[in-house]
Amino acid sequence: MPDLTRPDRPGMLSLLRGNSAFRRLWTARLLSFIGDSVGLIALLLYTAQHFGSGLAVALLMIAGDFVPSLVSPFAGAISDRWDRRTVMVGCEIAQGVIVAAIAFRLPALPLLLALVALQSCVAAVFQPASRSVTPSLVADADLERANAAIGSGTYGIDAFAPLAAATLLVWLSIRSLLFVDVASFAISAVLLLRLPSLGRIEHESDPTRLRVQARAGLAYMWQDRVIRIITLTFCVVVLFNAVDDVALVFLTKHTMHASNAAASVVYAGVGIGMLAGFALLARRGLSLPVLILAGYAISSLGNLLTGFSFAVVAALGFQVVRGLGIAGIDVGHDTLIQRRVPRAMLGRVFGNFYGAVGAAAGLSYVLGGLLLDATNARVTLVIAGLGGLAAAGVAAIALPRALRADALPGSKGPLTSP
Repeated sequence: MPDLTRPDRPGMLSLLRGNSAFRRLWTARLLSFIGDSVGLIALLLYTAQHFGSGLAVALLMIAGDFVPSLVSPFAGAISDRWDRRTVMVGCEIAQGVIVAAIAFRLPALPLLLALVALQSCVAAVFQPASRSVTPSLVADADLERANAAIGSGTYGIDAFAPLAAATLLVWLSIRSLLFVDVASFAISAVLLLRLPSLGRIEHESDPTRLRVQARAGLAYMWQDRVIRIITLTFCVVVLFNAVDDVALVFLTKHTMHASNAAASVVYAGVGIGMLAGFALLARRGLSLPVLILAGYAISSLGNLLTGFSFAVVAALGFQVVRGLGIAGIDVGHDTLIQRRVPRAMLGRVFGNFYGAVGAAAGLSYVLGGLLLDATNARVTLVIAGLGGLAAAGVAAIALPRALRADALPGSKGPLTSP
């Protein structure tokens, strides 16, 4: 396992200044995710105001996170099969069209859920392609910095989008915020068009091969012990903790009787913490296992403490703590996968990995929404944090054992597939 304990390595800005292709990818993802965050806040507020229950908000999150997991094996195979630049541009255009349809109609709940699910399936194709191109654009030694930079752009700086939404809501409607999201997709597509052609890994034209490749991606993940452990553990952590997306709006608006703007500020806490975490990790790394395990524990602790908070400022602070942990998880997972998995399999591993996490998040929204309606936001967040901490404890035993076994002479390690 690579040693990342380099205290004085250059920061993210030097990488962005020196690599124009990576800078275009970073900028495209930054704009797209900021717009999408504004759009998500708009949809959450619209759903809470017009449909008025935790289950309605949970269904919205299920459409966004769980439904795409059903197509994730094929989504990853698509990014391994066709030119990844073309895949990304097409996905951004398609998402913009779908969000524009939502903005024009502001539809009833069934149609809203269908459109959100469709957009999320398109995003499920975009994500493994975008994560897989990074090793093609930067040197291996720069992968940690590159992943931290992308994390800062897509999740960290994205933290300011809820703050922007809180400000814009003073002058703009929910429909207008959705059109901001549409514009971000359009600009992102233009930037991605300027990337070099990234080529396709698989040149076979037989469409039935897509099913074979999808099955091979699933088999690879199960046979690789390390990938299997981090996938299962992260799914359990998300199963407990993803409910905060539903619970926070009720904690701030119903329990604390705060405004829409205050709710947006609390949602921004995670992103602020992630931004700080990514900046720190770009300068001073940890070993990947430590980074991943600490991320599981710290992110779960943030939700546990949020459940005990009695003021908006306290909830904001504890969500910042949660964001610090998520930054470690994101950089740790992506770097480990990019270094461990063969280039021809990267799209499928990323697609399946984050598809499984999305399925766990969807289940979390269902169970958490029911728990939220049966109890309250505080109880829901405390249970979420405790469950995530327990999963982190189990992983702290299992992951080092798998890494030691993988390093033994004669170990077969991960298997290659079609």
